[in-house]
Amino acid sequence: MQVGSPSPAGPPLPYRPPPRSANPWPVVAAVLVGAWTVAVTVATQTGGWVTDQVLLGFGRDRAGWLWPVLGLATVVLVGTPALLLAVLPRSAPVRATGRVWLAAVLALGVLTLLRIVPLVHHEAYLAALAAVAALATLAATWWSRRHTVVSGDAAAPADATASPADAVDGPEPAGRRSRRPGTVPLLAVAAGLALLLPWAWLGALGGLLETVLALLAAAAIGGLAATLLDATFWSRFAVGRPPRPARLVLVGGLVAGAALLLLAAGTGQSGAQLPALLTLPPAGFTLAALWAATWRSTADPAGAARAGRTATGWLVGLGVLGPLAFTDPEEISLLLVGTRDVPFWVAAASGAGLAVAVAVAIGYAVWLARRSARTPSRRMAAITALVLLVTFGVVDAGPGQPGLYGERLLVVLREQADLTGLPAGVPGRAGRDARATEVYRRLVDTAERSQSDLRRDLGRLGLDPVSYYLVNAVEVDGGPVARAWLARRPEVDRVLVSQRLRPLPAPAGQTRGTAPAPTGPEWNIRQLGADRVWSQLGVTGTGIVVGSSDSGVDGAHPALRAGFRGGDDSWYDPWNGTRSPTDKGGHGTHTVGSAVGRDGIGVAPDAQWVGCVNLDRNLGSPGHYLDCLQFMLAPFPAGGDPFTDGRPDRAPQVLTNSWGCPPIEGCDQRVLRPATAALDAAGIFVVAAAGNTGPWCGSIEDPPAQYPDVLTVGAVDAQRRVAEFSSRGPVAGGVGKPDVLAPGVGVVSAMPGGGYGVLDGTSMASPQVAGVVALMWSANPALVGDLARTRRILRDTATPAVPTYRSRNQADACGGPANVTGAGQVDALAAVRAAQG
Repeated sequence: MQVGSPSPAGPPLPYRPPPRSANPWPVVAAVLVGAWTVAVTVATQTGGWVTDQVLLGFGRDRAGWLWPVLGLATVVLVGTPALLLAVLPRSAPVRATGRVWLAAVLALGVLTLLRIVPLVHHEAYLAALAAVAALATLAATWWSRRHTVVSGDAAAPADATASPADAVDGPEPAGRRSRRPGTVPLLAVAAGLALLLPWAWLGALGGLLETVLALLAAAAIGGLAATLLDATFWSRFAVGRPPRPARLVLVGGLVAGAALLLLAAGTGQSGAQLPALLTLPPAGFTLAALWAATWRSTADPAGAARAGRTATGWLVGLGVLGPLAFTDPEEISLLLVGTRDVPFWVAAASGAGLAVAVAVAIGYAVWLARRSARTPSRRMAAITALVLLVTFGVVDAGPGQPGLYGERLLVVLREQADLTGLPAGVPGRAGRDARATEVYRRLVDTAERSQSDLRRDLGRLGLDPVSYYLVNAVEVDGGPVARAWLARRPEVDRVLVSQRLRPLPAPAGQTRGTAPAPTGPEWNIRQLGADRVWSQLGVTGTGIVVGSSDSGVDGAHPALRAGFRGGDDSWYDPWNGTRSPTDKGGHGTHTVGSAVGRDGIGVAPDAQWVGCVNLDRNLGSPGHYLDCLQFMLAPFPAGGDPFTDGRPDRAPQVLTNSWGCPPIEGCDQRVLRPATAALDAAGIFVVAAAGNTGPWCGSIEDPPAQYPDVLTVGAVDAQRRVAEFSSRGPVAGGVGKPDVLAPGVGVVSAMPGGGYGVLDGTSMASPQVAGVVALMWSANPALVGDLARTRRILRDTATPAVPTYRSRNQADACGGPANVTGAGQVDALAAVRAAQG
């Protein structure tokens, strides 16, 4: 055979039967290496995603070294036996198997490095994926031309020529290349569109730039696959006179499927690559059938090679496009597994995609790979591809979720309102209302003045600006280009990503409780002493309003219905626009019940409540967290303008916040700091959950829990031991956190649908402390708005709690017990008595 670069044309080489060998061990070794490759790849990819999710569940940052280490481990574990297969056996098919697996695992190792890009910057990841895959394709092409032993047409199997009767479209005239797509590429497009159908039905696209970059990345991955699985590779499995399609499909398809598994493992951020591990490997058999049909339907080996490469690129590119474009890797999360949310629908799309991929592979293999089968005409192939394209559009526009759902940007301005020098005013409710009104005026004036030029420019660009005043900021549409432009403006301090959830094909089910209805004060109410406040002091929270920002509230729940303040300014849902209190997730209903619920579940049962939805499907965004905090400072009627229709005199006195905004949702450490400072200046008492990321020290780190003007609450159990999950200090700036503790293990409270449920978390502890504040201010209305004195009473009257640590190591003591227990567990009876005094 001739050594050199492929020539554009030439007669096929005479058939040389492969040397026969009685030694079966190379084949056995290849089978074992293939099984090992699949096992290692699936284990490392699944294990890496699960590790990411466990860290996320504990509130920890992703380990930046994790995916590079897993990629290197896969390269070593898979690449070593693949290299041995590539150089040791005398069998040409076995050596070709080793070479393609080695090249694929090297590509996996390089592509895996890209997962160091944070999930929140998905556009940057897709751009890097497209660029790196394109460079890998160029490198693989150069290496193939330099080192592969081929002749001008040696990539075609012997006797792979076809007579004019067998070639439906006839061979291309010499010296002229048809610009029309060939039969086999059109069939590959049809197969790829079939793989996309489940994603068009069950998934949703991101933003415009995100979608374009996903298309480019998919095209680059398709090009890389076409380079690795080229004519030279397939010719090693097409032997016999004439070539035996069954061997090509079965053996070549298995080898190609393992190579595609490796490519799929490197395609997509953590979580987004998992569906492709199921749906892409069966395409190896489809490709084998397409290559068999290519060689049978043309007398031009060079043309056959071009058609085969094109078909491979289209099929693999469309196969990986679904997970890349129709899912958000941030939403493929164990945090959402408990409901029919994105992980459920991704799993459903993956299962449907696997079924489609297997059906297509079997159908193409039976139809195209038979020796006697007649390859479809170009017209029939074109009609098939067109029908599937139309079907894709109909599915997306019908049962699918049409449209673009990209993330938004939160533009934080340099200038924030000056809230110094506020008048002291009279003590009590009237003084608090006056301060809140003045704070609202200053915040709105600052935002309107400083945002005017920016909003005008954003409006001209059609970026849909939404202004905020509690933090002087603007939320807009846009990707990395808009972000870079905004970051360079002189009035802008920084630009953050504000998440937007992609829609679901069907609403997530409502979470309901299974616990029996309480028959008296629950254990946590008794441990706090709230029941003795009711019975001994006659204080139940009357006259105080508690505001909740959470997943919502079931306003029809019997323990909560009577406590809703009502009016046109007591409920706001920036996520879904509901006009009356409702809750599907259950978290918000449970927390409000612990604060003001009746029937023995709430600390202040006669206090009223107002609500706002800042979590949708257990995820939030900086913009919607601000929406709710603004509503709590100055409630406004449904459909009203927060800037002009706010009513600070209707603000709740106490806020309970059982949420945090981690970096994966777009927040940084400072983003909500002006908001809590403004609420503090307005005399509104803010209570926040410490978080459930213990027992690690320094785990109180997501806004707003670490801010000094927020009362941060940890959790204890029935033995007054700090719950192991309860987050601990110290926090940046030397502020002591948590401030106090409350029961948070096995807490019974209201759930949507009128039932009750048992939940654990500092989310359960913080509303109880908000209820204690409501009791204190109800007992002494002159204390309303006196935040410093209220905090001091809560700390001074707290009772000791038992600290817990991660181990006996003194390094796990978090700098002292106060960073674990704070001032201790809140004592409602002592606190209310002190407030009265």
